Amino acid sequence: MMNQTGNQSQQQSGPVAEPLGSQSPAQEAVRYKIRHQTHYQYSENVAVCQNQVRMQPVSRPPCHCLSSDLTITPTPSSQEEHRDYFGNQVTTFSIESLHDSLFVECVSLVQVRASGISVQTRSPRFEEVIGLTDLRSNAIPATDTGFQPLIDEYKNPSRRVRLSDDFAGYARQEFSGGRPILLAALGLTQRIQNDFSYDTTTTDVNTPTEQAFQMRSGVCQDFAHVQLACLRSLGLPARYISGYLRTVPPPGKPRLIGADESHAWVELYAGRELGWVGLDPTNGTFVGTDHIPVCIGLDYEDVSPMRGVVLGGGTHHLSVSVDVEPVPAGQ
Repeated sequence: MMNQTGNQSQQQSGPVAEPLGSQSPAQEAVRYKIRHQTHYQYSENVAVCQNQVRMQPVSRPPCHCLSSDLTITPTPSSQEEHRDYFGNQVTTFSIESLHDSLFVECVSLVQVRASGISVQTRSPRFEEVIGLTDLRSNAIPATDTGFQPLIDEYKNPSRRVRLSDDFAGYARQEFSGGRPILLAALGLTQRIQNDFSYDTTTTDVNTPTEQAFQMRSGVCQDFAHVQLACLRSLGLPARYISGYLRTVPPPGKPRLIGADESHAWVELYAGRELGWVGLDPTNGTFVGTDHIPVCIGLDYEDVSPMRGVVLGGGTHHLSVSVDVEPVPAGQ
Protein backbone atom coordinates (compact mmCIF):
# COMPACT_ATOMS: atom_id res chain seq x y z
CA MET A 1 0.00 0.00 0.00
CA MET A 2 1.28 3.46 -0.86
CA ASN A 3 -0.02 6.62 0.77
CA GLN A 4 0.30 10.18 -0.44
CA THR A 5 3.71 10.67 1.14
CA GLY A 6 5.18 7.84 -0.92
CA ASN A 7 5.45 5.34 1.92
CA GLN A 8 4.83 1.78 0.83
CA SER A 9 3.87 -1.02 3.16
CA GLN A 10 2.47 -4.50 2.89
CA GLN A 11 -0.71 -5.30 4.75
CA GLN A 12 -0.77 -8.48 6.74
CA SER A 13 -3.88 -10.56 6.42
CA GLY A 14 -4.62 -14.06 7.55
CA PRO A 15 -6.62 -17.09 6.55
CA VAL A 16 -9.27 -18.79 8.59
CA ALA A 17 -7.69 -22.21 8.93
CA GLU A 18 -9.05 -25.59 9.73
CA PRO A 19 -9.58 -26.02 13.50
CA LEU A 20 -6.25 -26.31 15.25
CA GLY A 21 -5.13 -27.87 18.48
CA SER A 22 -5.98 -31.42 17.40
CA GLN A 23 -2.46 -32.43 16.44
CA SER A 24 -1.22 -35.81 17.57
CA PRO A 25 1.14 -35.82 20.57
CA ALA A 26 3.59 -37.69 18.36
CA GLN A 27 3.76 -34.70 16.04
CA GLU A 28 6.53 -33.04 18.03
CA ALA A 29 8.13 -31.13 15.15
CA VAL A 30 7.22 -30.19 11.59
CA ARG A 31 9.58 -28.89 8.92
CA TYR A 32 8.43 -26.28 6.37
CA LYS A 33 9.74 -24.60 3.27
CA ILE A 34 8.34 -21.06 3.04
CA ARG A 35 8.43 -18.95 -0.11
CA HIS A 36 7.26 -15.33 0.29
CA GLN A 37 7.26 -13.22 -2.88
CA THR A 38 6.43 -9.51 -3.12
CA HIS A 39 6.23 -7.74 -6.48
CA TYR A 40 5.68 -4.02 -7.04
CA GLN A 41 4.98 -2.90 -10.63
CA TYR A 42 5.14 0.88 -11.17
CA SER A 43 3.43 2.95 -13.89
CA GLU A 44 6.49 5.22 -14.11
CA ASN A 45 10.18 4.80 -13.37
CA VAL A 46 11.33 4.96 -9.77
CA ALA A 47 14.51 6.98 -9.31
CA VAL A 48 15.33 5.90 -5.75
CA CYS A 49 13.77 3.50 -3.26
CA GLN A 50 14.70 2.62 0.30
CA ASN A 51 13.11 -0.33 2.06
CA GLN A 52 13.20 -2.52 5.14
CA VAL A 53 12.32 -6.20 4.92
CA ARG A 54 11.28 -8.40 7.84
CA MET A 55 10.57 -11.77 6.23
CA GLN A 56 13.41 -13.94 7.53
CA PRO A 57 12.66 -16.05 10.62
CA VAL A 58 15.16 -16.20 13.45
CA SER A 59 15.69 -19.20 15.70
CA ARG A 60 13.68 -18.87 18.87
CA PRO A 61 11.38 -21.41 20.45
CA PRO A 62 9.27 -22.98 19.12
CA CYS A 63 10.85 -22.26 15.70
CA HIS A 64 14.34 -23.15 14.49
CA CYS A 65 15.42 -21.49 11.25
CA LEU A 66 17.59 -23.90 9.26
CA SER A 67 18.21 -21.54 6.32
CA SER A 68 16.85 -18.34 4.84
CA ASP A 69 17.73 -16.60 1.57
CA LEU A 70 16.57 -13.17 0.45
CA THR A 71 16.67 -12.17 -3.24
CA ILE A 72 16.06 -8.58 -4.37
CA THR A 73 15.64 -7.52 -8.02
CA PRO A 74 16.98 -5.12 -9.28
CA THR A 75 20.22 -5.59 -7.39
CA PRO A 76 20.38 -3.03 -4.55
CA SER A 77 22.93 -0.23 -4.56
CA SER A 78 23.41 -0.92 -0.86
CA GLN A 79 22.17 -3.65 1.46
CA GLU A 80 22.70 -4.21 5.21
CA GLU A 81 21.38 -6.62 7.81
CA HIS A 82 20.80 -6.10 11.51
CA ARG A 83 18.67 -7.26 14.44
CA ASP A 84 16.12 -4.76 15.69
CA TYR A 85 15.13 -4.02 19.29
CA PHE A 86 13.01 -7.16 19.46
CA GLY A 87 15.63 -9.44 17.91
CA ASN A 88 13.98 -9.61 14.48
CA GLN A 89 16.11 -10.04 11.36
CA VAL A 90 15.96 -6.84 9.29
CA THR A 91 17.39 -6.23 5.81
CA THR A 92 17.69 -2.58 4.78
CA PHE A 93 18.37 -1.82 1.12
CA SER A 94 18.30 1.01 -1.39
CA ILE A 95 18.11 1.02 -5.19
CA GLU A 96 19.47 4.19 -6.78
CA SER A 97 18.97 3.37 -10.46
CA LEU A 98 15.86 3.76 -12.60
CA HIS A 99 13.48 0.82 -12.32
CA ASP A 100 9.80 0.17 -12.98
CA SER A 101 9.41 -2.96 -10.85
CA LEU A 102 10.68 -4.36 -7.56
CA PHE A 103 10.73 -8.07 -6.73
CA VAL A 104 11.60 -9.44 -3.29
CA GLU A 105 11.65 -13.17 -2.56
CA CYS A 106 12.44 -14.84 0.74
CA VAL A 107 12.85 -18.63 0.85
CA SER A 108 13.25 -20.18 4.30
CA LEU A 109 13.50 -23.66 5.75
CA VAL A 110 12.28 -23.91 9.34
CA GLN A 111 11.37 -26.52 11.91
CA VAL A 112 8.56 -25.87 14.38
CA ARG A 113 8.23 -27.86 17.59
CA ALA A 114 5.03 -28.44 19.53
CA SER A 115 4.75 -26.27 22.63
CA GLY A 116 3.05 -28.91 24.75
CA ILE A 117 0.59 -26.27 26.00
CA SER A 118 -3.04 -27.39 26.38
CA VAL A 119 -6.06 -26.79 28.59
CA GLN A 120 -4.64 -29.44 30.93
CA THR A 121 -1.42 -27.48 31.52
CA ARG A 122 -1.22 -26.15 35.07
CA SER A 123 -0.74 -22.41 35.27
CA PRO A 124 -0.71 -19.67 37.92
CA ARG A 125 -3.64 -17.42 38.68
CA PHE A 126 -3.66 -14.48 36.30
CA GLU A 127 -3.39 -12.05 39.24
CA GLU A 128 0.01 -13.51 40.07
CA VAL A 129 1.31 -12.68 36.60
CA ILE A 130 -0.06 -9.13 36.78
CA GLY A 131 2.01 -8.70 39.95
CA LEU A 132 5.30 -9.66 38.29
CA THR A 133 7.49 -6.61 37.60
CA ASP A 134 10.97 -5.70 36.38
CA LEU A 135 11.69 -9.07 34.78
CA ARG A 136 14.72 -8.80 32.52
CA SER A 137 15.77 -11.19 29.80
CA ASN A 138 18.04 -13.14 32.13
CA ALA A 139 15.02 -13.83 34.36
CA ILE A 140 13.00 -15.24 31.47
CA PRO A 141 13.12 -19.03 30.97
CA ALA A 142 14.65 -20.72 27.96
CA THR A 143 11.49 -20.17 25.92
CA ASP A 144 12.77 -16.67 25.23
CA THR A 145 15.62 -15.51 23.00
CA GLY A 146 17.59 -13.15 25.21
CA PHE A 147 16.87 -10.27 22.82
CA GLN A 148 13.66 -9.20 24.50
CA PRO A 149 13.12 -5.93 26.39
CA LEU A 150 11.70 -5.81 29.89
CA ILE A 151 8.52 -7.84 30.31
CA ASP A 152 6.85 -4.70 31.66
CA GLU A 153 7.21 -3.02 28.28
CA TYR A 154 4.66 -5.45 26.86
CA LYS A 155 2.06 -4.13 29.31
CA ASN A 156 2.18 -0.65 27.82
CA PRO A 157 0.07 0.95 25.09
CA SER A 158 1.63 1.17 21.63
CA ARG A 159 0.89 2.90 18.35
CA ARG A 160 -1.80 0.42 17.33
CA VAL A 161 -2.85 -0.81 20.78
CA ARG A 162 -4.38 1.66 23.22
CA LEU A 163 -5.69 0.64 26.63
CA SER A 164 -9.21 1.33 27.84
CA ASP A 165 -11.91 0.26 30.29
CA ASP A 166 -13.90 -1.13 27.35
CA PHE A 167 -11.14 -3.58 26.48
CA ALA A 168 -10.62 -4.47 30.14
CA GLY A 169 -14.35 -5.05 30.63
CA TYR A 170 -14.50 -7.37 27.64
CA ALA A 171 -11.52 -9.35 28.96
CA ARG A 172 -12.93 -9.61 32.50
CA GLN A 173 -15.67 -11.86 31.19
CA GLU A 174 -12.93 -14.52 31.19
CA PHE A 175 -10.38 -13.11 33.65
CA SER A 176 -12.14 -13.23 37.02
CA GLY A 177 -12.16 -15.04 40.32
CA GLY A 178 -8.54 -16.16 40.44
CA ARG A 179 -8.89 -18.23 37.28
CA PRO A 180 -5.71 -19.94 35.97
CA ILE A 181 -4.14 -17.70 33.36
CA LEU A 182 -4.12 -20.30 30.56
CA LEU A 183 -7.81 -21.11 30.94
CA ALA A 184 -8.73 -17.43 31.07
CA ALA A 185 -6.51 -16.60 28.09
CA LEU A 186 -7.95 -19.42 25.98
CA GLY A 187 -11.44 -18.30 26.97
CA LEU A 188 -10.71 -14.78 25.71
CA THR A 189 -9.17 -16.18 22.52
CA GLN A 190 -12.28 -18.24 21.80
CA ARG A 191 -14.57 -15.37 22.73
CA ILE A 192 -12.93 -13.13 20.13
CA GLN A 193 -13.23 -15.87 17.51
CA ASN A 194 -16.92 -16.35 18.30
CA ASP A 195 -17.87 -12.67 18.64
CA PHE A 196 -15.96 -11.33 15.63
CA SER A 197 -16.53 -11.90 11.91
CA TYR A 198 -13.56 -12.54 9.65
CA ASP A 199 -14.11 -10.10 6.78
CA THR A 200 -11.39 -8.68 4.54
CA THR A 201 -13.64 -5.83 3.38
CA THR A 202 -14.37 -4.09 6.69
CA THR A 203 -10.86 -3.01 7.69
CA ASP A 204 -7.53 -2.12 6.12
CA VAL A 205 -3.96 -1.83 7.37
CA ASN A 206 -4.71 1.58 8.94
CA THR A 207 -8.00 0.77 10.72
CA PRO A 208 -7.82 1.71 14.43
CA THR A 209 -8.14 -1.19 16.84
CA GLU A 210 -11.03 0.55 18.60
CA GLN A 211 -12.99 0.62 15.33
CA ALA A 212 -12.44 -3.09 14.67
CA PHE A 213 -13.50 -3.78 18.25
CA GLN A 214 -16.72 -1.78 17.84
CA MET A 215 -17.55 -3.42 14.50
CA ARG A 216 -16.63 -6.89 15.80
CA SER A 217 -15.08 -7.52 12.39
CA GLY A 218 -11.74 -7.58 10.61
CA VAL A 219 -8.81 -9.85 9.80
CA CYS A 220 -6.13 -11.56 11.85
CA GLN A 221 -4.19 -8.32 12.35
CA ASP A 222 -7.28 -6.71 13.91
CA PHE A 223 -8.07 -9.72 16.09
CA ALA A 224 -4.50 -9.79 17.40
CA HIS A 225 -4.58 -6.06 18.19
CA VAL A 226 -7.91 -6.45 20.00
CA GLN A 227 -6.59 -9.30 22.11
CA LEU A 228 -3.43 -7.35 22.93
CA ALA A 229 -5.54 -4.37 24.00
CA CYS A 230 -7.67 -6.59 26.22
CA LEU A 231 -4.73 -8.32 27.89
CA ARG A 232 -2.67 -5.16 28.39
CA SER A 233 -5.70 -3.27 29.73
CA LEU A 234 -5.74 -5.86 32.54
CA GLY A 235 -2.03 -5.31 33.18
CA LEU A 236 -0.86 -8.53 31.51
CA PRO A 237 2.24 -8.60 29.25
CA ALA A 238 1.37 -9.54 25.67
CA ARG A 239 3.13 -9.14 22.32
CA TYR A 240 2.30 -9.26 18.62
CA ILE A 241 3.59 -12.14 16.47
CA SER A 242 3.71 -12.13 12.69
CA GLY A 243 4.33 -15.27 10.70
CA TYR A 244 2.61 -17.89 8.60
CA LEU A 245 -0.11 -20.46 9.09
CA ARG A 246 -0.20 -23.78 7.31
CA THR A 247 -3.63 -24.14 5.75
CA VAL A 248 -5.35 -27.30 4.59
CA PRO A 249 -7.40 -27.28 1.34
CA PRO A 250 -11.02 -28.46 1.46
CA PRO A 251 -11.54 -32.20 0.95
CA GLY A 252 -11.11 -33.15 -2.69
CA LYS A 253 -9.45 -29.86 -3.60
CA PRO A 254 -5.77 -29.58 -4.62
CA ARG A 255 -3.30 -27.54 -2.64
CA LEU A 256 -2.76 -24.25 -4.50
CA ILE A 257 0.84 -23.09 -4.78
CA GLY A 258 1.25 -19.50 -3.57
CA ALA A 259 -2.24 -19.30 -2.07
CA ASP A 260 -1.14 -19.27 1.57
CA GLU A 261 -0.99 -15.98 3.47
CA SER A 262 0.80 -14.20 6.24
CA HIS A 263 -0.83 -14.53 9.65
CA ALA A 264 -0.82 -12.78 13.02
CA TRP A 265 -1.42 -13.91 16.58
CA VAL A 266 -0.34 -12.98 20.11
CA GLU A 267 1.89 -14.29 22.85
CA LEU A 268 0.96 -13.86 26.49
CA TYR A 269 3.55 -13.99 29.26
CA ALA A 270 2.12 -16.66 31.56
CA GLY A 271 4.67 -16.58 34.38
CA ARG A 272 8.23 -17.66 35.05
CA GLU A 273 7.59 -21.37 34.52
CA LEU A 274 5.61 -21.21 31.28
CA GLY A 275 7.12 -18.09 29.72
CA TRP A 276 5.47 -16.89 26.51
CA VAL A 277 2.39 -18.79 25.31
CA GLY A 278 0.99 -18.35 21.78
CA LEU A 279 -2.73 -17.69 21.24
CA ASP A 280 -4.51 -17.40 17.89
CA PRO A 281 -7.75 -15.38 18.20
CA THR A 282 -8.58 -15.87 14.50
CA ASN A 283 -8.87 -19.61 15.07
CA GLY A 284 -9.67 -19.65 18.80
CA THR A 285 -6.81 -21.89 19.86
CA PHE A 286 -3.38 -22.19 21.37
CA VAL A 287 -0.63 -21.89 18.80
CA GLY A 288 0.54 -25.23 17.40
CA THR A 289 2.97 -26.63 14.86
CA ASP A 290 0.86 -25.15 12.04
CA HIS A 291 2.03 -21.68 13.14
CA ILE A 292 5.42 -20.46 11.90
CA PRO A 293 6.55 -17.31 13.77
CA VAL A 294 8.74 -14.73 12.03
CA CYS A 295 8.73 -11.44 13.97
CA ILE A 296 7.89 -10.09 17.43
CA GLY A 297 6.71 -6.59 18.29
CA LEU A 298 4.40 -4.43 20.34
CA ASP A 299 2.00 -4.34 17.37
CA TYR A 300 1.93 -4.51 13.57
CA GLU A 301 4.04 -1.35 13.24
CA ASP A 302 7.07 -3.31 14.49
CA VAL A 303 6.72 -6.30 12.15
CA SER A 304 5.51 -5.13 8.73
CA PRO A 305 7.03 -7.59 6.20
CA MET A 306 8.16 -4.78 3.91
CA ARG A 307 8.00 -1.02 4.08
CA GLY A 308 9.84 1.90 2.60
CA VAL A 309 9.76 5.04 0.49
CA VAL A 310 10.10 5.69 -3.24
CA LEU A 311 10.93 8.73 -5.33
CA GLY A 312 8.80 8.65 -8.47
CA GLY A 313 6.95 5.56 -9.64
CA GLY A 314 3.52 7.05 -10.30
CA THR A 315 0.89 4.48 -9.35
CA HIS A 316 1.75 0.90 -8.52
CA HIS A 317 0.33 -2.61 -8.46
CA LEU A 318 1.27 -4.92 -5.59
CA SER A 319 1.09 -8.70 -5.78
CA VAL A 320 2.04 -11.05 -2.96
CA SER A 321 2.46 -14.82 -3.07
CA VAL A 322 3.06 -17.00 -0.01
CA ASP A 323 3.64 -20.75 -0.09
CA VAL A 324 4.00 -22.84 3.08
CA GLU A 325 4.98 -26.40 2.20
CA PRO A 326 5.61 -29.18 4.73
CA VAL A 327 8.77 -31.10 3.86
CA PRO A 328 10.08 -34.42 5.18
CA ALA A 329 12.84 -34.24 7.76
CA GLY A 330 16.27 -34.44 6.20
CA GLN A 331 15.41 -32.44 3.10
